[in-house]
Amino acid sequence: MIDIRKAADRGQANFDWLDSKHTFSFGSYHDPKHMGFSALRVINDDTIAPATGFGTHGHRDMEIITFVTQGVIEHKDSMGNVQQLPKGEFQIMSAGKGITHSEYNGSDSDPLKLLQIWIEPESLGGIPGYQQKDFGQTQGLTPIITPNGENGTLKIKQQASVSHLYLASGTQQQLNITNNRKVFIQVVEGQLNISGQILKPGDGAKITDQSILQLINNSQQILEALVFDLP
Repeated sequence: MIDIRKAADRGQANFDWLDSKHTFSFGSYHDPKHMGFSALRVINDDTIAPATGFGTHGHRDMEIITFVTQGVIEHKDSMGNVQQLPKGEFQIMSAGKGITHSEYNGSDSDPLKLLQIWIEPESLGGIPGYQQKDFGQTQGLTPIITPNGENGTLKIKQQASVSHLYLASGTQQQLNITNNRKVFIQVVEGQLNISGQILKPGDGAKITDQSILQLINNSQQILEALVFDLP
């Protein structure tokens, strides 16, 4: 089964400094039909105005993934990390028993765009952690986050993985799904054809009871998406 979540149907929060689209229920947006998918709890598509951002705030018991699609994040946290996160880089914070952090747009003139993703951990508590890496843009599926951190991937405290899908125009990628796993695909750029259904930027797809999918880019643009393999 392939259940499409259209970008236009997402929840929205709009402030002077932040425009946020919510794939799943978040903050003041509540929809009992969209409370998450397996361990995937949040996908927020955020646009942050220049020289603004999220002040210091806390999290616990959540795996928090950030992927920058435009601009640079200025990051500080209670573990002592002071980092810049530019376009194309991935960051994961394991909040564990508790962490505080801030995220600001590093530009005084240009907006910052990012995806903020929350995945529930398989166990609560534990020591917080921070990881950050640029994986480049490689044709096909590139593993980014895995439960064991193998082959240079970032490590997550859940039996879940995240891959970066990058397809040139006129190419495709086969996705094999084993052991009745669930898959969620979030389109970042371009158009994705799944079984004749076209997904555009901001669209997502919940995929269950499938073993093989052909992910096709038959548009004239580059396709970029995130693929979540979930328990």
